[in-house]
Amino acid sequence: MSKRQFGLIGKNISYSFSKKYFTEKFAMGNLDGYTYQNFDLQSLNEFPAVIKNNPDLAGMNVTIPYKETIIPYLDKLSKNATKIGAVNVIRFTKNRKLKGYNSDYFGFMKSLEPLLQPHHKKALILGTGGASKAVAYALERLGILYTFVTREEKPGMIDYDRINATTFDNYQIIINCTPLGTFPNVKECPNLPYQFFTEKHIAFDLIYNPEETQFLKKAKKKGAIIKNGAEMLKLQAEKAWKIWNK
Repeated sequence: MSKRQFGLIGKNISYSFSKKYFTEKFAMGNLDGYTYQNFDLQSLNEFPAVIKNNPDLAGMNVTIPYKETIIPYLDKLSKNATKIGAVNVIRFTKNRKLKGYNSDYFGFMKSLEPLLQPHHKKALILGTGGASKAVAYALERLGILYTFVTREEKPGMIDYDRINATTFDNYQIIINCTPLGTFPNVKECPNLPYQFFTEKHIAFDLIYNPEETQFLKKAKKKGAIIKNGAEMLKLQAEKAWKIWNK
């Protein structure tokens, strides 16, 4: 029986969606010898040892906080991953080289698309990590202009203090790419003037646990269309599966 091992690299990832998702997928597909493991790394210095000690590894997912810092450890990058500057999927080539891909952008794009109406022209991206880069790339593909929001003002970005009623008039899609509001810190949310959300707005949260974050609850109260990251996650996972089985 051929053994194929897959896994997730991240930090403090016991909560992760991927292990449960792929373990169930393997069981349903009667894929005997296929396993999925969490590699909870305190530092990426531990990554080469993971590769060395797990010769059956055929593919990996990458999550917070390593989507950008993993890149120097890889042999090659796909075109999309190069443009995005973040990796969430690693494929082992025939000669055991590591190639990085990004399926986050695909999952987000396909999840957002059905919600879009002609007036949804511009987006605010909350946060500047690896996931926000994938979101920005997806928005470019969809022809939607975007601006990053950060805690301190940086060139080409705005800080939270500058967001007001006019901002909400100009930006009809607000995407939370920060971890604020993730279980167990469910009372937290990005610092926004939520009163300016309307039914013309989309509030999209990459978080999937809890199903409805404070960010989504507050936007929903004002009539906004809301969506969490659950579907995006499934779509990116299926895309990862395709990449591993190329």
